[in-house]
Amino acid sequence: MTAGAVTGLVVAGAAVLVLALALGFLLGRRQARRGGRAGGLDLGTEVERATFHTLHTASLAAPPLRAGLTEDAARKAAKRLRSLLGTEALCLTDRESVLAWDGPGADHHQRRAMQRVGQMLASGRSASVRTECQRPDCPLKWAVIAPLTGEDGMLGALVAYGSRESAVLVRAATEVARWVSVQLELSELDRSRTRLMEAEIKALRAQISPHFIFNSLAAIASFVRTDPERARDLLLEFADFTRYSFRRHGDFTTLAEELRSIEQYLALAGARFGDRLKVTLQVAPEVLPVALPFLCLQPLVENAVKHGVEDSTAECRITIVARDAGSEALLTIEDNGVGMDPQLLRRILAGERTGSSSGIGLPNVDDRLRQVYGDDYGLVIETGVGAGMKITVRIPKYRPGVHSSGPAPGR
Repeated sequence: MTAGAVTGLVVAGAAVLVLALALGFLLGRRQARRGGRAGGLDLGTEVERATFHTLHTASLAAPPLRAGLTEDAARKAAKRLRSLLGTEALCLTDRESVLAWDGPGADHHQRRAMQRVGQMLASGRSASVRTECQRPDCPLKWAVIAPLTGEDGMLGALVAYGSRESAVLVRAATEVARWVSVQLELSELDRSRTRLMEAEIKALRAQISPHFIFNSLAAIASFVRTDPERARDLLLEFADFTRYSFRRHGDFTTLAEELRSIEQYLALAGARFGDRLKVTLQVAPEVLPVALPFLCLQPLVENAVKHGVEDSTAECRITIVARDAGSEALLTIEDNGVGMDPQLLRRILAGERTGSSSGIGLPNVDDRLRQVYGDDYGLVIETGVGAGMKITVRIPKYRPGVHSSGPAPGR
């Protein structure tokens, strides 16, 4: 997310808080005029209690709207928004139809509501109009129609109904519509982030080269006659590795699942390179349940194998360590391979095309870590030509929104 986007969200959040406090103040004045003060416990002034009620109601309306402007989200939010405004009825619409209606009058006002919304969408401005309802028992005499906007323009409208014309209702409904629009923009941001992560995972899957698959199957085939039991075990490892790598559910996994996939990958690499590949794995049990982005570590191990074995004729030693570091899990992947020029590494992480065999793995993982946890959690890489490479990854043990969607498929 860019700095401008973050600033925009902060400003929007501040506007929402001011809106909630202003609405609470208005409601508090209304209740104060009616009188009536709770006895016993000190629950604050009328204004303070009304402000709390307004903030609480807004907080209940927000989660459904974060799913986008759908019928289900509108239905769940409409009741809260009507309570927030204190109107006789309220409806939420998209550009084509009424998504949800709360309160009386839906049977004879709903069709005309969309005619009014169409006029508002054409002008792009909020409107206060007489409903022209002829039923004497219907309290819906005036309607305030305010646009709901998103990244792609106007998405629909919020329509608040009252028994009389009110400048206060016009301002309040307009501000609530802006608040709803902020929630819808956040939902679009969430979907954009999800699509971006899915695209990056697809890119990583595409990097699982046919060359690796061919070599793995060739290595398995070489054991069919000489060691059938090992060939069978390797074939199962290959099946589990590919199943995990191409699974279709969830952006996150657990460290235990990711390390299991790495063990399968290294078993297949070991079948090909034999004694030239030496692997040390040290894992603290406390960090195994930690959630992290899917396919986050495997590309780093693949990079170590590439530069430690494929690009060298010497014995390759790879050390993988996962240890508990308080509020974080600290992961290191180190090899004694050919290493890399630090300047070249910087260009790779910056996304520049270099023709390097590191492909998209390192920048892909670095970008995803920064997206999920912030810029302080990118890859830390120590390397030099002929000096091997050490990659350090810090993963917070807890981060809102980061949780595994379930165990990886088993054998």
